[in-house]
Amino acid sequence: MNVSCKEIQGLMDPYIDRELDLVRSIELERHMHDCPSCARLHEDRAALRTAIGAGSLRYRAPDTLKKSVQAALVERDRQERAPGRWRWFRLPGPVIAATAAAALLIAIWWVRPVEGALQREVVEGHIRSLMANHLTDVPSTDQHTVKPWFAGKLDFSPTVKDLTAEGFTLVGGRLDYLDNHAVAAIVYQRRQHVINVFVWPTSEGDRGERAAVRQGYNVVWFVRSGMAYWLASDLNPAELRQLAGLLIR
Repeated sequence: MNVSCKEIQGLMDPYIDRELDLVRSIELERHMHDCPSCARLHEDRAALRTAIGAGSLRYRAPDTLKKSVQAALVERDRQERAPGRWRWFRLPGPVIAATAAAALLIAIWWVRPVEGALQREVVEGHIRSLMANHLTDVPSTDQHTVKPWFAGKLDFSPTVKDLTAEGFTLVGGRLDYLDNHAVAAIVYQRRQHVINVFVWPTSEGDRGERAAVRQGYNVVWFVRSGMAYWLASDLNPAELRQLAGLLIR
């Protein structure tokens, strides 16, 4: 089924938000591959979404709110130890308001998808790259060609390694979109198995390797030195973990 430019305009935001099913997403990507106008529309919308999610545009809670919440917790503990019923209604009005505000802020800030949802995004990104004939934007086995290609396209510089001697051939790289922001996708090949390595900055501390199986594909992920790494492939888990170790050695 072909999609028109007019349909693209209406589906672009759901596509960027990963709300479309896999088949529909592939149709859009095929269209954008052949339509420079819609491809530019996608780039503009994705850049806008990234800017909106940037830390500089996020609301930062003032220190006074933190102190108010701490005071509310102390008062709550005191009231819970006091005899009688309806202790909550003894809290001062400003304390109740501060607590409600804190709960609202937590609800707003809690936008990061759970790991299960991110596993799905990673695997779907891997499948799309295989089905839409869009495995790489910069096909090259030379790390000194792939790494500079990302300059100016991302606000970080992903690590790109030549691991041919270890049995993992560099195929190239491309831009992708995961977890509500643009990411680098570094592509390797092990025998007949294609491996997508998705990389992006994170504020999380270092985390060891974790693994899962999603839709028949193996997924390995970890955090190291402020960068999140997610690997997806039909390669067996042991060799996928081997590649993960090589990326950060």
